[in-house]
Amino acid sequence: MTPDTASENLPRAPARRVDRAGVVIAAALAVLAAVLVWDASKLPSTTMYGMGPEAMPVVIAIGLVILAVGNLIDALRGNLPPRESMDPKPVWLIIGGLALLIAIIGFGGGFILATSALFITTSAAFGRRAVLADTVIALVITTLIYLAFDKLLTLSLPAGPLERLL
Repeated sequence: MTPDTASENLPRAPARRVDRAGVVIAAALAVLAAVLVWDASKLPSTTMYGMGPEAMPVVIAIGLVILAVGNLIDALRGNLPPRESMDPKPVWLIIGGLALLIAIIGFGGGFILATSALFITTSAAFGRRAVLADTVIALVITTLIYLAFDKLLTLSLPAGPLERLL
């Protein structure tokens, strides 16, 4: 066996391929960063000196650009980890929770009930099946959040029947 034929018999590492989904995600992150910068540039500057309200969206956009570049490099090199198969049920539970949140607030149910519904559906999406316990936890946490915003920070959250009792 000659050295040339010996190297032909060795197993070859599979060629790395460009991860197209990674490239799309990198592009989406870059577009989101551009939208943030554009939107921040439209904010009126009310400060005489220093940073105004447009500073934070630009900081977030810079972070998104860094993520986009890193993701693009890994996608082009084929270094992104393989993706797991997706179960659509948790996604639909969270989307349903967001729809409930919007509907409850829209129909005057208030912050506590709306956010509790989102908490319950999200915990179910993550595999938790203790609906009664999650309901109690959600009501306690959202009530505390409502009180913190309403009484301590004096910020208005959507009021419903439970909020009027407080």
